[in-house]
Amino acid sequence: MDITALPAAEGGQDVEGTAVLLPASYDILWSSVVFVVLFLLFWRFVLPALQRILDERSEGIERKLEQAEADRAEAQALLEQYREQLAEARSEAARIRAEAQSDRQSIVAEARTEAERAASVVNERAATQMAGEAASVRAALSRDLGRLATDLAERIIGESLDPQRTTATVDRFIADLEAAGAGSPDGPVSR
Repeated sequence: MDITALPAAEGGQDVEGTAVLLPASYDILWSSVVFVVLFLLFWRFVLPALQRILDERSEGIERKLEQAEADRAEAQALLEQYREQLAEARSEAARIRAEAQSDRQSIVAEARTEAERAASVVNERAATQMAGEAASVRAALSRDLGRLATDLAERIIGESLDPQRTTATVDRFIADLEAAGAGSPDGPVSR
């Protein structure tokens, strides 16, 4: 079958060559009219609406970018402010530690001085108390020694002695013993 010699569908004419591929002229005319009308409608209504939507999106994106840039700048400023505050806090903490160290040293020195003062007061009281107790022990020993010496002398002699005279003799004897004890380097000699 020959393609170049096909019968025409409606008119009964034979179509030859490239005419087979081309539509009829009235189809081209009406298709062109519809295309131009659709193109004008698209150009007049759809394209401006599409352009408006794209412009709005573009403006929205630009606003968001500007807001993001402003937010980033604000965040950077806050970060710098935070870093400055952190540095100030660290220096303040170091200063407080140094003050606490010096306060601690002064408190320790003050407590040491107070403790030494209290210890010296306690030592003075103890020395005074010991001196008083030593004096009372000497007095008690002197009385007991005098009484024992008088009792022994009365037993040896077999008579009762004069109390005033024996007291004076015993006191003199004890004073002689104390003087002899104070004169020796080792203190009183015990037998």
